[in-house]
Amino acid sequence: MTTDNPQRDGAAVHLTPAGRPVGDSCNREVPPARAGEFSPLAIGPLRVWPPVVLAPMAGVTNLAFRKMCKDYGAGVCTSEMLTARGYRMGNEMTHLLAAGGEGEFPRSVQVYGSDPLDVGEMVKALVDDGVDHVDMNFGCPVPKVTRHGGGSAIPVKPRLLARLVRAAVHSASDVPVTIKVRKGIDESLITYPDAGEVAQEEGAAAISLHGRTAAELYSGQADWSAIADLKTRVSIPVLGNGDIWEAWDALRMMRTTGCDGVVIGRGCLGRPWLFSELAAVFDGCEPEPPPVFGRIVEIMDQHAQALIELFGPVRGVHQMRKWCAWYTKGFRGSAAIRGRLARMSSLEEMRCTLSEVDPQTPFPLHVLRVNRAKRGGTQRVRLPEGYLDDLLDDTPPKSPHSPAELEAWERALSGG
Repeated sequence: MTTDNPQRDGAAVHLTPAGRPVGDSCNREVPPARAGEFSPLAIGPLRVWPPVVLAPMAGVTNLAFRKMCKDYGAGVCTSEMLTARGYRMGNEMTHLLAAGGEGEFPRSVQVYGSDPLDVGEMVKALVDDGVDHVDMNFGCPVPKVTRHGGGSAIPVKPRLLARLVRAAVHSASDVPVTIKVRKGIDESLITYPDAGEVAQEEGAAAISLHGRTAAELYSGQADWSAIADLKTRVSIPVLGNGDIWEAWDALRMMRTTGCDGVVIGRGCLGRPWLFSELAAVFDGCEPEPPPVFGRIVEIMDQHAQALIELFGPVRGVHQMRKWCAWYTKGFRGSAAIRGRLARMSSLEEMRCTLSEVDPQTPFPLHVLRVNRAKRGGTQRVRLPEGYLDDLLDDTPPKSPHSPAELEAWERALSGG
């Protein structure tokens, strides 16, 4: 993928993976799927079509957004990362975010935990509550997670990873368990090959790989070759994650890596209709053009009402503030209202503010591939002191125990 950024009419033009400016009919180079080209994604007993998964994202993939993405055609919609310790100790927000909606299928929950006891008990409780799929987070790169030895730090220690996956699979019975990982800590400490071996040996139904290290965060370009390499190493399904901004990117990823499905993260922020475009191209059809601003206002209204129903009038509106920035990003005339939307205190205020933009304003194609939500740049990954001294150690790292520590930990990880 080229990194050149040409200018068009004085504005930066972002390029497709094929090097064509966004909006210049990328589909001329990437045809829709041929009949029978791809198979439904097999996750244990589940058969998922299209083979598209909504990535678990903190403060994003709550029930309100999951339902929208499912209605637009996503195959599986996974909850945001929820801590096993918080669930076991009855944290109210953790239980709210783990709850499913009426008719939600497959109901998918992502579990974070670094202690096999916590993980096993949470998974058992989730299965008893009717969950259809459990995903495990071994890829989170943020310092508040890795410095406790969690997230992307766990695959550094394959024996600890194995204990955690084993505990989840044992407690899940017939419910499929999958894991999500990154390439590694940094280029000097690559962990995905060991993670793939552990996942397969311990009975995981599939593994998802984000083609970046924890040190890279969301910078640069995802390394799809790592996804292709992992596919050659394991017999369980491999899902690819990283830099799927348009439906055509998903087809390109599956065709070039051989992966069995794709995981959609930042590309759908403020664009839940991306899943209808994905469903179309996997069914061999051309997708509909992006909606005009007036239609997006209707989608925003629906989203805001769902957040208010889930979290209440105050927290729901506060949750919607960040979504307003994502939905309106790049629209002509929207910059003037974004500051007010970031401070709005009611649904009516949102509606009134949005009415100031011409509803026929077309979608700004130049922002399709613009990074959303996650900060750029790289980092030096924070790990517990002495964490790398013995990579064969399977002792769980210390987690918050007191109610006060746990409450702060849950609030930090929720992303809300």
